[in-house]
Amino acid sequence: MEEFNQKGIAKELKKEPSAENPYRLLNLKLTHVEKSAAGIPAVMAAFRDLFEEKTAIRGTRALFKMNQMGGFDCPSCAWPDPDDERSALGEYCENGAKALAEEATSKRVTPEFFKQNSVFDLAQLDDYQIGKMGRLTDPMYLPQGATHYQPISWEDAFKKIAAHLNALESPDQAAFYTSGRTSNEASFVYQLFAKEFGTNNMPDCSNMCHETSGSALRPTIGIGKGTVKLEDFYDAEVIVIIGQNPGTNAPRMMSALAKGKQNGAKIIAINPLPEAGLMGFVNPQSVGAILHGGAQLADLYLPVKINGDMALLKALELLLIAFEQKSPGTVFDASFIEEKTVGYANFLNQFDHYNLDELARLSGVSKEALYEAAATLAFKKRIIFCWGMGLTQQPNGVDMIREILNILLLKGSLGITGAGVCPVRGHSNVQGNRTMMIDEKPTDEQLDRLENFYGFKMPRKHGYDVVRVIKAIHEEKVKVMFCMGGNFLSATPDTTYTAHALRKLNLLVSVSTKLNRGHLVHGKESLILPTYGRSDKDIVNGELQIVSTENSMGVVQDSKGMLEPVSKNLINESQIVCRMAMATLGERAVVDWQRYHDSYDAIRDDIEQCIPGFENYNVRVRQKGGFYLPNAARDKQYFAKDLGGRAPFTLTDIPDNTLAEDEYMMATTRTHDQFNTTIYGLDDRYRGIKNERRVIFMNQVDIDKAGLKAGERVDLFNYDDGIERVAPLFIIVSYQIPEKNTATYFPETNVLVSVNNVVKESNMPASKYVKIKIKKHDPEVYKKVDNMLYQGAIQRPS
Repeated sequence: MEEFNQKGIAKELKKEPSAENPYRLLNLKLTHVEKSAAGIPAVMAAFRDLFEEKTAIRGTRALFKMNQMGGFDCPSCAWPDPDDERSALGEYCENGAKALAEEATSKRVTPEFFKQNSVFDLAQLDDYQIGKMGRLTDPMYLPQGATHYQPISWEDAFKKIAAHLNALESPDQAAFYTSGRTSNEASFVYQLFAKEFGTNNMPDCSNMCHETSGSALRPTIGIGKGTVKLEDFYDAEVIVIIGQNPGTNAPRMMSALAKGKQNGAKIIAINPLPEAGLMGFVNPQSVGAILHGGAQLADLYLPVKINGDMALLKALELLLIAFEQKSPGTVFDASFIEEKTVGYANFLNQFDHYNLDELARLSGVSKEALYEAAATLAFKKRIIFCWGMGLTQQPNGVDMIREILNILLLKGSLGITGAGVCPVRGHSNVQGNRTMMIDEKPTDEQLDRLENFYGFKMPRKHGYDVVRVIKAIHEEKVKVMFCMGGNFLSATPDTTYTAHALRKLNLLVSVSTKLNRGHLVHGKESLILPTYGRSDKDIVNGELQIVSTENSMGVVQDSKGMLEPVSKNLINESQIVCRMAMATLGERAVVDWQRYHDSYDAIRDDIEQCIPGFENYNVRVRQKGGFYLPNAARDKQYFAKDLGGRAPFTLTDIPDNTLAEDEYMMATTRTHDQFNTTIYGLDDRYRGIKNERRVIFMNQVDIDKAGLKAGERVDLFNYDDGIERVAPLFIIVSYQIPEKNTATYFPETNVLVSVNNVVKESNMPASKYVKIKIKKHDPEVYKKVDNMLYQGAIQRPS
């Protein structure tokens, strides 16, 4: 193993800030924009990362076990694996291989590394440099006022956590955050500990990605998940992808799209940017695809304006109504509408007030293209709608997803083969976390089951979600925060505000595999607890263990690591929770935490008793391919319980997206070279960006009108809440994007997203809807920026 313990590595890597260039040296190179995704370049990029992480043999061996029967679940996205046979060449994509490379890396961050590098110096590195340091090997502690993390024993770490938690005036002064990487077993014991401690303060990554989907779906179809299986993509007649980029966010999805296309499906892509992963796919496992340039995916691309989706959906409905009036009984499913829905008449009445010309103008899509899309849908029934954060992070995202449901209800396209809704989840077990009751708003039914089984009173008051917990920390209502994975600071909105909040915490605890910025902008005291990656062998009492995860389509399957851990001083997430529980609760504990500490099977036995759908859990999870959880909307066409199993048509409004003359709408996005806040490299191959992340994509018309030039350096400003937020020093890139719309990468521009700019109902950050102003770069602007945000530690080393 390679240890990053050389003296002063942070000082060697950092780029000294200056008034001219406060960030890393800008070294942007533009290449051609790709027309298709994957192919040989993706394979080469994946294996290049294995070599860069100095894990070519170890990592390659693991690749061929990732997502295979009896192997381990990919630590990247949640796209499902085939139920039966899987490719012997590999069931992984470029991003999955990069995620594995960073997990299987030979680089290690040891106590010696922290001794030689202060928090202050480390925090001046960019997120890419921080993430490339390697795997954490030992628990580390930062005392109040200290400049360097120092090693701490596991026993002392748990004593310190217990002392802080037990000193709180109320359990609600603690919060327990969860990332999507956490297994079902660890998630279950984690939420159980929070409840036995006495709080429902369980913000999690769902609060930032698909909380909107659940908020839209639960009241309408009775379940906050998608309703399709992977095989439904092969049987669909039309697949609509809206606000989602498969090439970057879920590359293996392109294989399913290509197979559906081969079987006759039409694909409609709706997105402000013409993403390579929407346009075409070169299957790297097919010689024919490589030789002939792969398959075209989208039959029709609709370049919608940012937040023009609602106008677009209503335009489609207006046209579908016209098709139905012209050919009664051939477009809408009258029987389904009559038997399975409510509110149809009121839904139809609203269209007396809509005009196609105005809807086209508001959406940014031509009437001709809208008509073609409606005609594609009109006489088809097997229709799948897929969406991602392009919808869920809009202020009216809940309404837009319900508008999608309106279309499917008209067509009777729910609960049948080849049709339904498919929210494309991000992290690999984000859905499983929620199933395991990682939820700040548990239902009475869930709490009753837990209370009956464990015999102690459950907290009933709703807890804090991500946005609310940031505000609560700022107001010093939360004093201890425990983060089970993730990079809370870089993932959340309003970065400066959030950083100031985190520094007020008495204790910040991070369970992590790698170093990230969340360890460097810290509370008064801070703990880093290292744990296993998904690919690591997890041995308990001498036996190799399995954990389980749930994918985007409700399949629960086992995951068994195969790599030797980077350190003998790691413990698994479930054991971290159990030892924290035993140290904190002591003799007042009702749960047998030692039993859970010693056995994953014991945890699964009790999950079976507490969560419907997990009957005979320990047997079924070991079956080939795992098992499907119940899904009444898919399996029985049974929808909202309070409506007698029917689904309501929803009445929604079209938002006013008026911008001032000098304002632009900005959406944050990610490159194909990152996953969530983990940055694998500085390129965005599909969009033609090389060596740089601080770019802003603009329409050339807007560039000219503003008196700017492509390649010019600019500063970005947001003025929500009467506060000036600044993201300095970005480079303009001329791009195919609707006028007055722009796109930037996160987390670099999360600083511009107000903590109050949220999605109605779901309270998610609306990071795809940020009003900004663009000004030529002024070196003086850097002086307005909170330098401490990037430097992290308040204490400088002497």
